[in-house]
Amino acid sequence: MRTKNKTIGYLIPVFALCVFMLVIYGAYVPHKPAETQRVICIKFKPGTSNEDIEKHFRDFASMKNAVKDVVAYSAGHVQKTSDDQNQFDVIHYLTFRTDESAQKYVANADRKAFVKANEGHWENVLEMNSNIEK
Repeated sequence: MRTKNKTIGYLIPVFALCVFMLVIYGAYVPHKPAETQRVICIKFKPGTSNEDIEKHFRDFASMKNAVKDVVAYSAGHVQKTSDDQNQFDVIHYLTFRTDESAQKYVANADRKAFVKANEGHWENVLEMNSNIEK
């Protein structure tokens, strides 16, 4: 009988941990799949300092937190090719749960403030949405 009680004593914490992990998993996994991706390509004006470019990345990363239903965000520098004729310097990727959320992003006050503060450094900008094929 003592072995049976010992086994149950070990299984109760394991069971409680499994339930806790399932609750955490359910809280952080999006239940609705993403529908829209927005790609923003930016070419900086010649002479834009590295500090201004890094500030651009920091400001964009913090600005995207103000937009509801952003599932994912990533950004990076465009990789240089041998002909060095890249049309853009950086690319930002935003993934939204719904098309409406992507449209609200365009009208967002934080986004408009970000554009106004940084557009003086931009030579060319390309923004486009795409649906996410499943």
